[in-house]
Amino acid sequence: MTDKKPGFFKRLFGGGDTPAPPETRPETPVPAPDPVKPTPEPPPDIVPEPEPVPFPGPPETTPDYVEDIEDAAAAQQPEPEPEPEVETIPVAVDPPAVVEVPVEAPRQGWFARLATGLKRSSDQLTGSITSVFTKRKLDAATLDELEDVLIQADLGIETAMAITETLRRDRFDRDVSGEDVRAVLATEVEKVLGPVALPLEIDPAQKPFIILMIGVNGSGKTTTIGKLAQKFAAEGKSVMLAAGDTFRAAAIEQLQIWGQRTNAPVISRPAGADASGLAFDAVTQAKAEGRDILIIDTAGRLQNRDELMNELEKIIRVIKKVDPSAPHATLLTLDATTGQNALKQVEIFEKRAGVTGLVMTKLDGTARGGILVAIARKFGLPVHFIGVGESVGDLEPFTASDFARAIAGGE
Repeated sequence: MTDKKPGFFKRLFGGGDTPAPPETRPETPVPAPDPVKPTPEPPPDIVPEPEPVPFPGPPETTPDYVEDIEDAAAAQQPEPEPEPEVETIPVAVDPPAVVEVPVEAPRQGWFARLATGLKRSSDQLTGSITSVFTKRKLDAATLDELEDVLIQADLGIETAMAITETLRRDRFDRDVSGEDVRAVLATEVEKVLGPVALPLEIDPAQKPFIILMIGVNGSGKTTTIGKLAQKFAAEGKSVMLAAGDTFRAAAIEQLQIWGQRTNAPVISRPAGADASGLAFDAVTQAKAEGRDILIIDTAGRLQNRDELMNELEKIIRVIKKVDPSAPHATLLTLDATTGQNALKQVEIFEKRAGVTGLVMTKLDGTARGGILVAIARKFGLPVHFIGVGESVGDLEPFTASDFARAIAGGE
């Protein structure tokens, strides 16, 4: 008997030798399952993203190395400076303690400003004197040196000779110090300046009292007018200003500002207008309004420009048509920094315009303040005011003793 071959299923999955049961129907072939396809690998250039790792969170305790870093950084920071203690100053409520002012305070304040303004002049002069006199006997050679020093300080030849003659008479062949010479200097300067130190008198019978301001370019006429206007207004006088410097628009504007400060009307015309016509209108209006004082500004002009001096003479003639006695004061402003040139200015302006008084300005900007002594000795014109600064308080009536003491280096 022929052995029966195992079925297909048993052959596929294997099996034992147990015979299969008899089949009653023909076998149906079973299809084989599809082979398992392998999972394709990703391309080599695509890298799978790593799964996120959860953050462990801040440590419960600060690591030691972190504390070390923080301590080092804190050590490098500068310690903050302690805030200054604020001192509480009690406010005085006693009225006498607040309003009590020494009687001589204003005068002392002015002398301090004058001494400061003349410091350059006094330092140069006293320094040269000290170098000449070093506790040695006074002889002819020493006197000659001193005379040269005084002339170089613009005091003038006459003043220099007067000082040396005084020393020759009183101290010749005796020991002389720089302090001795400065004392003689102050005395001689006061002798020269005393007769010309005269205040500007405002005649109440002349209404308006007309003041004509003249001088060279940059001598400080317009600023001086503003300061005088403020002083007169503080005295209760009604003031009018006339912007006669029609060549400079800035001068007109400057005078208008001073007019606003002092509550003084300003008569003005456009730049380039006729100055003599403006002066005529100003005098007429000041008389009509009954003003106490009229101050007329003029353009700066060099004393050697004949056509400009002719124009100044024309202004004066026109003023006299309204008031034959005017101008009642013709003030020449002198810039102290010009030195010896100031002597020529006084000579020409006095001849052409009839100067009645002087105002010396800018004594704080020069080492040549001694020129005022030379001018006073030569011309004998009154010196009404001197200026040592820009503020109103820096223009004061001239005092010979204060000036002499300041220029000699006195305290």
